[in-house]
Amino acid sequence: MVTYVIIIIAIALIFDFANGINDAANSIATVVATRVLTPRLAVLWAAFFNFVAAFCFSTHVAKTIGHDLVAPHVITPHLVLAALLAAIVWTVVCTWRGLPISVSHALIGALAGAALASGGMHALHWGPIGKIALFIVLSPLIGLALGGLNMIATMWICRKRTPRGVDRTFRVLQLLSAGLYSLSHGLNDAQKTMGIIFAALISVPRLQSWATHSGDPNSGQLAWWIILSCHGAMALGTYLGGWKVVHTLGHRVTKLTPVDGFCAEFGGGATIVALSYFGIPVSTTHTITGSIFGVGMVRRLRSVRWSVGYEIAWAWVLTLPMAAALAAGIHLLILRLV
Repeated sequence: MVTYVIIIIAIALIFDFANGINDAANSIATVVATRVLTPRLAVLWAAFFNFVAAFCFSTHVAKTIGHDLVAPHVITPHLVLAALLAAIVWTVVCTWRGLPISVSHALIGALAGAALASGGMHALHWGPIGKIALFIVLSPLIGLALGGLNMIATMWICRKRTPRGVDRTFRVLQLLSAGLYSLSHGLNDAQKTMGIIFAALISVPRLQSWATHSGDPNSGQLAWWIILSCHGAMALGTYLGGWKVVHTLGHRVTKLTPVDGFCAEFGGGATIVALSYFGIPVSTTHTITGSIFGVGMVRRLRSVRWSVGYEIAWAWVLTLPMAAALAAGIHLLILRLV
């Protein structure tokens, strides 16, 4: 069983790596589209802040994923493995098609699907599930509102400055906003994989001492090896990048300038940091996409390519049920094979 759980942990880190590849677009699409940084420098910048997030914040989101969604008696290594495999499959398919899905919701949907297949309706804690479902809708709207408000405020503050001066200033400021967004991405998304690893470990009594600093699974203090390995895997995935997704968010939604990029990243990053503080596993993809649309709408409604938004929205809608169905099927298959 120990070897089996170690294999599951390795697969969880592969998922985290895939998360970094798909969600690299969230961190670098705007800074690449505005040509503030070259693609390679942009991913290095994002990967650095993804990793730094390991040392900055508590692990509330990891607790939500690892403890609050599924009834503890239902969680087994088989269930965790099924959820991970389903989330990886859906992430790879959408990344190949250039769709910036919520990798977080792929994991949550897969976890819920495997739990339902294993224990029925009572296997899930519906309160936290409902909160996550609510923020599937709210996070892009909050991002849209903050991105738009940031844009309006910035245009008013800079109304008397020359376009060249504004562009020069915001090329510098966009480095800060891109750093903030990458930090928030590492803060929220890496913790979801931490939660999965924690759940796998505490499902096996002899491995529970591996999960926390103190060896007490009820302490809530994740072991540093879990924190650092998850942030490291995500940072590596971010460094390698998902360039089709970068193209979708950075070029296809709307034309971006350094001012636009700053407003979108700052709005998205602030939203994610705030929600992470309350332990809500929000979608970084939904938030930054909403922010980009909000900025584009302030510029000019016609400048936004709504057909691209339609494609992205369909990917969002399908993510939870598709990941859940895949996980349920994989879980049943695993139980038949073992």
